[in-house]
Amino acid sequence: MKFFSNTLIFKRITILVSFVIVALILWNTYTFFQKFKQAERDKMEIHGEAIKELNTESIEELDKNISGLPLSIISRTKDIPFILVNADGKIKGSNNLNPKKENDPEYLKAQLEIMKSQNQPIRVDYLGKTDYIYYRDSDLLNKLTYYPLALILILVLFLAVIYLFYSSSKAAETNKLWTGMAKETAHQIGTPLSSLLGWISILKMEKVDETYIEEIEKDVHRLNTIANRFSKIGSKPALKKENIVAITKQAFDYLESRSSKQISFSFVSSDDEVFTNLNTELFGWVIENLIKNAIDAMLGKGKLTLQIENVSKKIKITVTDTGKGISKKRYKQIFKPGFTTKKRGWGLGLSLSKRIIEDYHNGKIFVKKSEIDKGTTFQILLNKV
Repeated sequence: MKFFSNTLIFKRITILVSFVIVALILWNTYTFFQKFKQAERDKMEIHGEAIKELNTESIEELDKNISGLPLSIISRTKDIPFILVNADGKIKGSNNLNPKKENDPEYLKAQLEIMKSQNQPIRVDYLGKTDYIYYRDSDLLNKLTYYPLALILILVLFLAVIYLFYSSSKAAETNKLWTGMAKETAHQIGTPLSSLLGWISILKMEKVDETYIEEIEKDVHRLNTIANRFSKIGSKPALKKENIVAITKQAFDYLESRSSKQISFSFVSSDDEVFTNLNTELFGWVIENLIKNAIDAMLGKGKLTLQIENVSKKIKITVTDTGKGISKKRYKQIFKPGFTTKKRGWGLGLSLSKRIIEDYHNGKIFVKKSEIDKGTTFQILLNKV
């Protein structure tokens, strides 16, 4: 218990530390992004000053002194797209845009709108005139904007992996628990079964009515079948070529003889013999689960039909009742462990049935159709041998 508690604390600390690390990376990225953005603005302001210098000094003055620097600044501003606009909003020039479209007025107008939405313009005053430099973020800065989103996506994926890991771990632990309980139940049933077999032998020697002994033997056989079913949970059962009609009819007859006489039972099969690979004990359990569910749904009164169809390479087994029905949104829910509409029971019957048919027998089990207050049809599909 102490180990489990320490493991849980360690997992929580790991998650918390991961959150803190990702949060720090995001904050650092945001800070760097803002500094980079400000650096680009500073660069454009210097560019504006260079334009101002060029417009206020004569060519002779530029040649005489080192103020040829403005030309150098302007020529080296190659990574930030910008447009120069006069006070009337007329475009005077542009740079670092798509060279194939620089002379397209519509393209320039669209780029100008983008620039207006991204950054405040830089004002350039000279000789009583005013120009404005509009610019947008460089390609490098645009790429950086996606970096935090990538980190968030990584965080989401990280959390999803953790969730799936814990879910699968929890499911595995639950499965181990149920498997252990099932095997222990099978073991516990074995002791009284041996004793009952001994008592049956004594009753035969005492010449008790054979009818009574036969009924007791049936129930003992039934208990033995149940014990074998539970012992097989959690391990891959052996499959043998069996006549599915005979196996299904056996389970059907057993429940019919022990059910309300107000239920009309009907067994229909297109053939007397249809073969498939089966584990007879587990498959019989599935049929019994479906029939019991049908009986419960009809509240002990109605019509129950079990039909077997030999169709091409498939075998179809359908169980139809005239019970209360199932809403469409619950068609898949009812096969989940723990789901039940009954006041008693653990909701494992259909979950086990699905596992037996789909995991062990490579088949399918599903609700074929259902109508509220009219009835439900379950169908099993198996491969024919």
